[in-house]
Amino acid sequence: MEREPIGVVGVGWVGLVTAACFAELGHEVWARDIVPEKVESLSRGEVPIHEPGLPELVTKNAERLHFTTEMGDLLERAGLLFVCVDTPPTYSGDADLSRVEAVIRELGDSDEHALVMKSTVPVGTGRGVQRRRDGLGYVSNPEFLKEGSAVDDFMRPDRVVVGADEHSAAYADRVEALYEPLGGEIVRTDVASAEMIKLASNAFLATKISFINEIANVSEELGADVLEVARGMGLDDRIGPRFLQPGVGFGGSCFPKDVQALKQLAGNSGYHFQLLTAVIEVNELQKRRTISKLQKHLGPLPGKEIALLGVAFKPNTDDVREATSLVLAGRLAGEGANVRVYDPIVGDKAEHMLAGAHIAESALDAVDGADAVVLVTEWPEFAELDWTGEVKERMRVPLVVDGRNFLDREALVDAGFTYEGIGR
Repeated sequence: MEREPIGVVGVGWVGLVTAACFAELGHEVWARDIVPEKVESLSRGEVPIHEPGLPELVTKNAERLHFTTEMGDLLERAGLLFVCVDTPPTYSGDADLSRVEAVIRELGDSDEHALVMKSTVPVGTGRGVQRRRDGLGYVSNPEFLKEGSAVDDFMRPDRVVVGADEHSAAYADRVEALYEPLGGEIVRTDVASAEMIKLASNAFLATKISFINEIANVSEELGADVLEVARGMGLDDRIGPRFLQPGVGFGGSCFPKDVQALKQLAGNSGYHFQLLTAVIEVNELQKRRTISKLQKHLGPLPGKEIALLGVAFKPNTDDVREATSLVLAGRLAGEGANVRVYDPIVGDKAEHMLAGAHIAESALDAVDGADAVVLVTEWPEFAELDWTGEVKERMRVPLVVDGRNFLDREALVDAGFTYEGIGR
């Protein structure tokens, strides 16, 4: 059966995953980006981001994947245009929709194309676009991909949200048909509700993280072990175990931005979203609690050598947006400490964002002569280090702040380390 050709506008992380996965499903995909160097490298099969399985998918489907800088190539060949452009926050906290507006302008007066909005946009964006462009086909199809497992998330979705009004119902039917082979439940709704589902989902997950971090902080004061608390809570099927892992705060391209966006939307409508205000505050404070843990054991930090293991906001990605490591590096530098960082994937990509920290070539290089090690990102290789042998020998002071409760606490304590976890 011949499959519908697809256009993808914006070949960042979401756009490239979308394009590659639709190509894997047998569609001819035309993907457009305004950066010529990116288009050229992708045309050579070079994937500029770290996402497990994505380079293999791009290579495997090279004959069906076409990268271009010309919008006309998409308009000529595809009726459904998946919009995957950035919508970063502005100084006011509102979403910057300039890239979305640029796509709409380039579409012109066409009545043969529909915009399928995958970019995260404020609730009401679709309604506003259709009001200004009467007759434009518009479908809201938010993405729910997790960095580090995006290919699997796309190919095995737990749900696919498709929002459209009556005018665009036929386009929405076509979008639904694209996802039918994947087997996920289709949630068919109006555009505004589809837009809200994305923001509300991420805001709820962020709330769950901030909640367990607050429980962790209280557990430290009262002598409880938050890992046992989270395990007991998670066995309740009304709560579930996911996102009940305490740590040094959430980051990345989605949670901070989407929580702030929903709070801003509520404020613009005259409603004070008090819960999300607290979620944001808790997360920012959580990133900084590590400093007090270090000071508790080391005293004043000027001149102290601190090693940060992990720069990316989570494992299996090279994304450093809103990463806790950036906050810690900045605060430690402000306290006068000397900071060395190591990440197996990020490398020196984020050097300009790390407040003058030294980028180490290996984890052992980072811990050499350190007064403390802070584990920021739970990369598997960090658990495999010889902590009780070579790591301890290289450190000046055997102090570990385990920001993800990732390491073997008992083994470290037995070997003579001072161990600080989160909520333990």
